[in-house]
Amino acid sequence: MQDSGPYGGVARELSGTAFASIRYVKETGSTNADAAALLGEPAAAGLTIVAEYQTHGAGRKGRSWVAEPGTSLLFTTILPQPLPAQDLWAVPFWTVLAVTSALSECGIDASVVWPNDLLVAGAKVAGVLCVSRVAGDAAWAACGVGINVRRSDRASSVVPAPSYCDDVAPVERPQLLRAILLAFDASLDVLGNPQRVARLWERAAGVPGARYTLLADGTTEAFKATAMTLATGGGLVVTRDDGRRETVSLADVRALR
Repeated sequence: MQDSGPYGGVARELSGTAFASIRYVKETGSTNADAAALLGEPAAAGLTIVAEYQTHGAGRKGRSWVAEPGTSLLFTTILPQPLPAQDLWAVPFWTVLAVTSALSECGIDASVVWPNDLLVAGAKVAGVLCVSRVAGDAAWAACGVGINVRRSDRASSVVPAPSYCDDVAPVERPQLLRAILLAFDASLDVLGNPQRVARLWERAAGVPGARYTLLADGTTEAFKATAMTLATGGGLVVTRDDGRRETVSLADVRALR
């Protein structure tokens, strides 16, 4: 039996769903690393690992995710079933949709920004980073989520300045985790249709039409573009302000705020 700590009530409420298993740890290096070590184990299917504090929380491209104990909801959820390896790209976008829905349920209207960020008042309130293990044509995946919940005294030292749920509405972390896991459970069948995920993400992100300032790796000059569609594989099809149309890759470009 898992030690669910302060999330025990959430685990009980989710009994009978695919996401009823919650493991709470006061401190760990990274919930993503913990989950990655369990991918493919039948007993870990649907498990959520939630930490009070991460000593090596990670973002995209090796960036760090730093949060003081008690200020953030930090967790990784292992998907209950493997999926085709070719569909792995859709998992982060599906995760973002669930987190957006849960935040809205808690009174927080967050905007969706490619590839995996959620903003409130133009500042980052949440991010998603997924991990996976591929064996042939099958893949096991886990969804890592970090959400800024409570503003701390040290928040002003973080650059760029983040936003926090309590800037908008009071929310308790168990309440928020419950809403996210229920959103995962309710939309699990959608994950089997990556193109459906892409179209739902586009709607949430205001695509086509959303404006981006993008910086390609290895360059110093950003360019402005209008997002047109989400490509298979997770790239963003954009039209530059000079009229050129291209697909920018998750691996090669980052969006500036």
